[in-house]
Amino acid sequence: MKTDSETVRKRYDRIAPYFEVLEAVIEGLFFKRWRKRLWAKVDGYHILEVGVGTGKNFAHYPGYARITAIDFSPGMLKQAQQQRERKKVVVDLELMDVQALYFADNSFDTVVASFVFCSVPMPLKGLKELHRVCKPGGQVLLLEHVLSSRPPLAWLMHRLNPLVLRLFGANIDRNTVKNVKACPFVSVRVDEQSGDMIKLIEARK
Repeated sequence: MKTDSETVRKRYDRIAPYFEVLEAVIEGLFFKRWRKRLWAKVDGYHILEVGVGTGKNFAHYPGYARITAIDFSPGMLKQAQQQRERKKVVVDLELMDVQALYFADNSFDTVVASFVFCSVPMPLKGLKELHRVCKPGGQVLLLEHVLSSRPPLAWLMHRLNPLVLRLFGANIDRNTVKNVKACPFVSVRVDEQSGDMIKLIEARK
């Protein structure tokens, strides 16, 4: 089931005010510790966060860095702006689609995204944009939920994906590791603590 950016954007705009509540349980049980591990790998001064959402990563931002964060959903970005004001976070927030970034080539030391590429209609196009704006020698760090390697579970995920996509704008059957390896990175590795369906991917340009 293919979905264009405008359709996905509208879905995220719709759920933006309730997003924190909708993900509260899974965030507390699983995602929060993975976010901490993700941001521990960030280095360099100029950082780009793609898919800032409601600002769930704000607590992990390194204090020494200049951080730019983008999202393609005005509704989600509004939530992030409110979080920025409440938590006094220093970050430049921009409305932008990862499939067509406005930044110049070789702009960022590290590019970070968490649970984003399940929602990007053309993931390879978005990943190639991350490669383009990352500096030579820099890194792209992705925390993603992906298709299970277990055939029965993978079959079920494929079957459920159209419903999940229709309701939430997210795919649950993406093979993001394979997609990253299809881009011209010098190296791609998966963090050794990654599980079957949550992968922390480290790509070096």
